[in-house]
Amino acid sequence: MIAWSALLGPPSRESSADERRPVKWGIPQRPAARPANDAPSFEQVVLPHLNAAHNLARWLVRDPALAEDVVQDGMVRALAYFPSFRGGDGRAWLMRIVRNVAYTMLSARQPSTGAADIAELDLPDPADNPEIALTRRQAVDSMQAALAALPLDLRECIVLRELEELSYKDIAQIVGVPVGTVMSRLWRARQMLMNASVEGQGL
Repeated sequence: MIAWSALLGPPSRESSADERRPVKWGIPQRPAARPANDAPSFEQVVLPHLNAAHNLARWLVRDPALAEDVVQDGMVRALAYFPSFRGGDGRAWLMRIVRNVAYTMLSARQPSTGAADIAELDLPDPADNPEIALTRRQAVDSMQAALAALPLDLRECIVLRELEELSYKDIAQIVGVPVGTVMSRLWRARQMLMNASVEGQGL
């Protein structure tokens, strides 16, 4: 089985100083404390999954600045919806909110949205043999480009499964389709990625 996460990795850090800076999230404040009981707090349920939410947003919108807006808006919505949270997987719950925000923002920008450039990858390990490092860099570049070129419905499934390691059930909950549809989309995405890999090697 191909370790897609080893080839794809998380979205790369951008090359400029501004884009390499850590994201400083403006976490919304709760208007009032929840009643004292054993229920987990907003911070306990949501905050541990901020990086995963940002990772998904970046792959969906392919724009670092817009991805930050998506996550910020998603956090505001999560805070508003939190009183209705009835337990379960907090990551899947947050990811579904962030996904919906991403789709809304993409729809609003659709007339002016073009193909986004793939972010520059980190430099190879200087300990690598230069030829091996170049080959590895080219392979990762090719797979990142192939992933970015997937249709949105396939790309989100492969990111959630291979990068965020969510279950089929969780992905189905986030995307809002049956588990069988998730499996079908993952199969198609993997086939397209493998075909792109073969074409990139000139086979």
